[in-house]
Amino acid sequence: MRKVKRGLVPPPRQGAQTLIFGIHAAEAALANPARVIHRAYLTDNAERHLHHVLVGRGLIHARVLPRDLDRRLGTDTVHQGALIETEPLPDADLSHLVAHAGGRPIVVLDQITDPHNVGAILRSAAALGTAGLIMTRRHSPALAGALAKSASGALEHVPIARVQNLARALADLRSQHCLVIGLDSEASERLETLPWAERPVLVLGAEGKGLRQLTRQSCDRHCRITTDGALASLNVSNAAAIALHIAALHRRTGGGPAPSGWSTPVKAAASSVAGDCRR
Repeated sequence: MRKVKRGLVPPPRQGAQTLIFGIHAAEAALANPARVIHRAYLTDNAERHLHHVLVGRGLIHARVLPRDLDRRLGTDTVHQGALIETEPLPDADLSHLVAHAGGRPIVVLDQITDPHNVGAILRSAAALGTAGLIMTRRHSPALAGALAKSASGALEHVPIARVQNLARALADLRSQHCLVIGLDSEASERLETLPWAERPVLVLGAEGKGLRQLTRQSCDRHCRITTDGALASLNVSNAAAIALHIAALHRRTGGGPAPSGWSTPVKAAASSVAGDCRR
């Protein structure tokens, strides 16, 4: 990569439209050998933070001022002085996710459009353990930008499969002996007491609409997360985090009863979060 003049941030090249910004997102992308990097634009402060991964890449970057990135990304964007242009990561394959799950759940997003919510779900998935994430090609946010910033590096660690038809993908997972569990705040069955499957799939609905009818019909079970506060439902990213925590506890016990006292943090988290699990 050739070095460009200080203060110059040209428009994106054809074929290099994937933008990653933010210190943690850029650091993870630069450290990921599978991520093809075209250009990097860094302020002096960001360069100091990312020096170790830049050296590892052997990457010559452009030094810029914060206002240069503001002009490129918008003044409301929290870029932290770091912007890179990359190729998108290759999509994961559903069969590969199932084969390498090892008891970890696959997370399915039914047209969740808020990039901050999807980024937060990816961060929880990377921290708590998941085989991967499935989302639709349409009606889903781009795997870059605000999503990558909210994911804080998790975009580089969680395999993502994008599919044309979600109901068909769920049918494919069921044919591979996965138990497909739809999260629904109005379901009668509780996720905490569900006998845990060897190949669990957690399906979360879109903001405001919940699970679409065909998606709902494609699930084996419908479960809610127990709440114990003034609000009976959760923001979708919080619901995903709690569900993944429940899954992690079940893995510790081999699918049997969760450890003693496990429900206390779940209830505390549920009662402290404002929002709706269908948002």
